Amino acid sequence: MDIWDANKLSLFIQFVVPGFISIKWYQLAFPGAPRPTGDQLIDAVAYSCINYAIWFVPMYHMRETIQSTGWSACSVLFYILVMFISPVLLVELWKRVRQSRMFQKNAPHPTSKPWDYVFSQRKMYWMKVVLKDGTIVAGKFGDRSFASSAPAEEQIYMEETWVLDENGGFLRCKNNSAGVVIVSKEISHIELRNF
Repeated sequence: MDIWDANKLSLFIQFVVPGFISIKWYQLAFPGAPRPTGDQLIDAVAYSCINYAIWFVPMYHMRETIQSTGWSACSVLFYILVMFISPVLLVELWKRVRQSRMFQKNAPHPTSKPWDYVFSQRKMYWMKVVLKDGTIVAGKFGDRSFASSAPAEEQIYMEETWVLDENGGFLRCKNNSAGVVIVSKEISHIELRNF
């Protein structure tokens, strides 16, 4: 069996590539634990079939047009839309549905951890990170700050560390502060304040 046969390669590309694009785009939107390659291959074929089912009628008419008049720039652009752009658009549509209030009344949120939910919003915060030994690390989580996302271990980089006053208020930025990196195994909890 020659896998490089043009017909077999064409079938592989048609029934794996759109689904693979959907899977990778979904993983960017909702990071999670990695899945086995065999499961992803089955999912890729299934998602490709769903994509083609949605485009079945236009694809049928385009095929008839190609058979009668031949390939044109319009038909090439149409198949680029179906194979490469549509899978991304379908994931974006599904993302909006999953995040809608109506959908979430009956289904779990697609983001599995509060850590990922909070930091995926990319908001700026004043933060107090309370370590397990009781130490408080305060600072600014801003535009240049970063928080890891699943499946990576939770870590946070605050771009500035601040000195707190005796009442726990943010007094001033520490001299020559270039920020701080904190790993999750050291964290007890985090208090966020609107920036």
